[in-house]
Order: sequence, then structure tokens, then C-alpha cells
Amino acid sequence: MTIEPGGVSEDILKQAYNAFKKRWKLTRLDQESKLGGHRPTSAGKSSDIAGIVPPTQFGPEVWRELARTGRIKDRGGGFYGMP
Repeated sequence: MTIEPGGVSEDILKQAYNAFKKRWKLTRLDQESKLGGHRPTSAGKSSDIAGIVPPTQFGPEVWRELARTGRIKDRGGGFYGMP
């Protein structure tokens, strides 16, 4: 396990990024399934989410480091999005 200059190991950053991507995908799919009204499937409309609250099992320093490296984007107010 290597410690990066920001103080967070690359292994932790990788785990956090994968957890973020999974939450992003589930949030997007959940929103898209609600766009079609009462039908259980989407009408083909895309999600317009700008940001999500990242998983809480990783500290804020991890999310700041991922944003600093450009892997995610800080949307402000504790919300992050995909670049």
C-alpha cells in the first residue's frame, strides 16, 4: 500500500472511486426509471443528475483527493459528480 502526496493510498482511492461509480450508476438508473411516469421501464430519456453525495465509508479527504486528480468533480455542498 503506497501513500500518495495527498495522504491517501492509491488502493483506498481506487476502492472509493469504484464505490462512487456504483452509487452514481444506481442513482442514475433509479432516476431514469421514474422518468416514464407509471411504467416500470424508462421511456428512453436520460438522467440529468448533476451530483450525488458520495458513500460515507470513505472520509471527505478521499473525495477531495479524487476531485483534485480529476477523477470526479466537486459540485459543492458535499456533492460530487462525474467529470
